[in-house]
Amino acid sequence: MPLSESEAEFVAGALEEVVHQEDLARVQELPLQTLGPPQLWPARLTRLVMAYDRRFPRGGGKLFVSAMREVRFYLYEPDLATQVRALVAEAFGENTSVVVGHSLGSVIAYDLLRRGQIPPDRVSGVRTFVTCGSPLGIASVRRGLNVADGEPLKLPGDVEWVNVFDPGDVIAGGRGLSDVSPGTTDAEVANGIGDPHSVLRYLRTTPVARAIAADGR
Repeated sequence: MPLSESEAEFVAGALEEVVHQEDLARVQELPLQTLGPPQLWPARLTRLVMAYDRRFPRGGGKLFVSAMREVRFYLYEPDLATQVRALVAEAFGENTSVVVGHSLGSVIAYDLLRRGQIPPDRVSGVRTFVTCGSPLGIASVRRGLNVADGEPLKLPGDVEWVNVFDPGDVIAGGRGLSDVSPGTTDAEVANGIGDPHSVLRYLRTTPVARAIAADGR
């Protein structure tokens, strides 16, 4: 999975925000071949992936790289992002009251809501926003949305935001969003060790069910 220079830079920056420094220190002296052919990625990225694998075994680092590559496509390919937002906006109906976004979908949904690009008659009824396994807690992702460091994530109007996360979720960095979005309610869940990032496992959790049921529609 070779990466372009810009892709490698973005992914490395994101990894530096979620990797534990003690894990990074432990891999500094390890040979790069531990991960595989080092020529695929720059040495900096390779070591960061090795460090993340210490926290999330079974290939957590590579999963993170793949996911962040997709996130970057959305953030830094404006024509593609415009098309994606238009497609998602079409899914809103006049009776839409709850919006659920998983992983990259949470980034797209948040971006769409804050831009106000959904027709007023389709967004006026939205009262609840649920994110699952969201990478919005990573500053590199927020910068790609033109959210400055230290600027909180906010939604328009009085939409209630519930963020559901598993501490073992590789893509979410194992953390919630309340630190970067003070109005957001974090709900920690346990999706099991097989695939904590699984959208189906998130959708089956009690916090997601409660958030949807509480809307009353």
